[in-house]
Amino acid sequence: MRTLYHFALHPASRQARIALAEKKLKVTESPVNPWQLDKGDWKEFEKVTPEGVPPTLIDVIPSGKVVITGARAICEYANDGSTRHPLLAEDIVERAEARRLADWMDQKFTQEVDALILHEKVEKSVAGLGSADTAVLREGRAALAQHLGYFCWLLDQRDWLAGRYFSLADIAVAAHISCLDFLGEINWRDWPTLKDWYQKVKSRPSMRPLLNDRVPGFRAPRHYTDLDF
Repeated sequence: MRTLYHFALHPASRQARIALAEKKLKVTESPVNPWQLDKGDWKEFEKVTPEGVPPTLIDVIPSGKVVITGARAICEYANDGSTRHPLLAEDIVERAEARRLADWMDQKFTQEVDALILHEKVEKSVAGLGSADTAVLREGRAALAQHLGYFCWLLDQRDWLAGRYFSLADIAVAAHISCLDFLGEINWRDWPTLKDWYQKVKSRPSMRPLLNDRVPGFRAPRHYTDLDF
């Protein structure tokens, strides 16, 4: 049986959760909180991963137990494990584009947006580090607007972010966007093209567990769980 250690408001963890669900793989989810290191679940988590950061997937295969750490490795592992429900197109150009956008989210988007907004609104709150810095939030929101504009530009030319098919690119962007949407950081009236795409993504069965997430100390906006928001 597979076990996935994850944190709810964590884009990397959400990527892994969506990818595993898209591949129809049975997984037991084990939530861990990176900012509460004294909790029992975290101590158990530290025993199985050297990185000490979610997401981490524990899989049992005929040759023994396998530990896969990190969103990118888990998503690729899930996709490579079966030809059913592929997360990458057969076309090599579209496959490369999907990986490029996934890397964009892992690196550029994380540094320019998540490291500011999620740090100020989530990490500081959970870790008890005080209130959010409004100047840092303004900087993160300005960067977010640039990224959202880029995604809209891509979607004006394509059915999905990387091309003709739903892929790891859509999973990566949805994971990050869903965290920000949970925090009420996206005014969807300003991004109708992206909204149409996100409505399609939200309607996929793989997204339902994320829409049901509840995080102590946070309340998602009313539209967060609405498929026709």
